[in-house]
Amino acid sequence: MQSIMDTEKTRCLIIGSGPAGYTAAIYASRANLNPILYEGTEPGGQLTSTTDIENFPGYPEGISGTAMMEDLKKQAQRFGADVRFGIITSVDLSVRPFKVVADGRREIETDALIISTGATAKYLGLASEQRYKGMGVSACATCDGFFYRKKDVIVVGGGDTACEEATYLATLCNKVYMVVRKDYLRASKAMQERVMKTPNIEVLFGYTTVEVLGDENGVTGALVRHTGGEEKVIDAFGFFLGIGHHPNTQLFEGQLELDKEGYIKTVPGSSQTSVKGVFAAGDVQDPRYRQAITAAGSGCMAALDCERYLLDIQCLQ
Repeated sequence: MQSIMDTEKTRCLIIGSGPAGYTAAIYASRANLNPILYEGTEPGGQLTSTTDIENFPGYPEGISGTAMMEDLKKQAQRFGADVRFGIITSVDLSVRPFKVVADGRREIETDALIISTGATAKYLGLASEQRYKGMGVSACATCDGFFYRKKDVIVVGGGDTACEEATYLATLCNKVYMVVRKDYLRASKAMQERVMKTPNIEVLFGYTTVEVLGDENGVTGALVRHTGGEEKVIDAFGFFLGIGHHPNTQLFEGQLELDKEGYIKTVPGSSQTSVKGVFAAGDVQDPRYRQAITAAGSGCMAALDCERYLLDIQCLQ
């Protein structure tokens, strides 16, 4: 185990980047909180794995996820945010100021903490799936469905998330194939009925994906296998994962109140977590919307809540 090399202090530390973290840094910097932001293992978050974003206000021609995140980062730095590449390896929320260790070597003491570590989409673990990620493979129908208008697509999964993705895509696409591992849907009864009543959704029960198929232009379909051993190819241009997300909250287990799925619980109408002075923004506390615009909005909320909190404790000192 490496020993801590040095210690520094800050008023506001932001863990995680993406639209939530960078927006929090913009607002915190403009409030003269001099925030430090650690970007994590994926600077910019999930959006950097998307191609074009067409549903974020202010970009009439669309913008790539990487370019948008770079713009947000530069904007935060313009106002003085200390944006660092690195990961937080441990957190102690039982003491004041909070003690955080970065990269296993640097200890940071912070009066307030904003968590924007996001959530990671669950994938099947296929090499071909990763090969075509951003080229037809997606974990967000709302983000990418528009690119597959009047085309055939595949949705993997049988729960509420998959059913929601499939019914949404059915409004845009020519046909939606649902690949369901079990011989039934695990979704709520209402969602099951919605799927079954949608004429351009075909549910393939008892099938698993063997391989995502494609060429230099992207996804062309998928090879699926039935529990009985039969294999067939589905021709499609989009391959959507609807098997859920993992909130990136391992660091905070046992220290913050989490819901049954592991998302950070916040006080309704705010970003305040179960520990005073700790705030959460973006997908790490949002299992429902998971959009860039809602993440950015919650990052704004977290910075404003953080600013008020720091003013309050300053007044008490």
